[in-house]
Amino acid sequence: MTALTVSARPDKDDGPRPLPWRRMAWVTWRQHRFALAGVAVFIGAIAVGLWIVGLQLHHAYAAAIAACHQASSLACLGPPTARGQIAGAVGKFDGMDDFLANGGILQVVPVLIGAFVGAPVLARELETGTFRYAWTQGFGRWRWTLGKLVLLAVAVAAAAGALSVLLYWYYQPYFNAGNQPLELTETTPFSPTLFDLHGVAFAGWAVVAFAIAGLAGMLIRRVVPAIAATLAVYAGLAFATGAFLREHYLSPVVTSNPNVPVTAWIVSQWSTKDGKFAFAGLPPDSLVRQLCSGPLAGVGPGGTSKEVGLAQCLSQHGYTQWISYHPASQFWPFQWIEGGWLLAASALLIAATVWLVRRRAA
Repeated sequence: MTALTVSARPDKDDGPRPLPWRRMAWVTWRQHRFALAGVAVFIGAIAVGLWIVGLQLHHAYAAAIAACHQASSLACLGPPTARGQIAGAVGKFDGMDDFLANGGILQVVPVLIGAFVGAPVLARELETGTFRYAWTQGFGRWRWTLGKLVLLAVAVAAAAGALSVLLYWYYQPYFNAGNQPLELTETTPFSPTLFDLHGVAFAGWAVVAFAIAGLAGMLIRRVVPAIAATLAVYAGLAFATGAFLREHYLSPVVTSNPNVPVTAWIVSQWSTKDGKFAFAGLPPDSLVRQLCSGPLAGVGPGGTSKEVGLAQCLSQHGYTQWISYHPASQFWPFQWIEGGWLLAASALLIAATVWLVRRRAA
């Protein structure tokens, strides 16, 4: 009898080969197609509404600018109190669409997109117990988690990015109004409720909401509580960013010229006298009544604002008003800075989620 011999095989060839990443894309689509379809319908409904109202808004703005250019610039300064065509055109633009003008109602859009897609990714598997089957397949638990989170994060970013382009177009008349001879609105690109609704920041906030929801789903293991936790964490992060962090992205411009562009973001104001600090913010009313008498409107080319007249009055008594502000030219650097750290935070949250999945016993 002869002994049967079998050639030795390297250990790395033992066992089934890992499934390719492209198979994970198909599995992700099959499992989350309804959530992605819901996001598409949600964004589509918002887009249709913005498009319909935005066309009316752009037409009203064009009519207001045309009416002002037919007359002198002085007729368009301040509130629309002039008679005739100018008052009607300016008033129509200035009074329309108060519901969306400040952007407050749209602040919930990024977190709704991210939470609706991100919370069920792991929480549903853990809640129903199907993770025991999913994690024992040939793809591997950490590759399974990483593949789903990354693919869905890219889909969320693409959807939010498309909507942010439409939002930027929608609010463009409000931003342009500050560069025209009429003061139609106080809306600026740096407005707290508008800055993160367009540009790269909008997509960044949607992705970080998705990453927070994915991590919350892994920790809480229930879909609805994970969504609630995502809303709470997102609200706290958004508030802290707008109230404390955003203004420090770049150094502000400091000037004693009261003619600050209306599109600028004024960070702080203070006054000095004889080179020493006098008071913060605007001058107290008691001081204004004591030093300044009569109307505070100054004179100058095109007319000057009340702030200019007040600055001139205080300057005659030795006071110098200082203003710290971010000019409109810093808008896109601010956008890229915020989008960058949001992307980095999302990557860290996804990495933490994958690490927790690897450590959890099946």
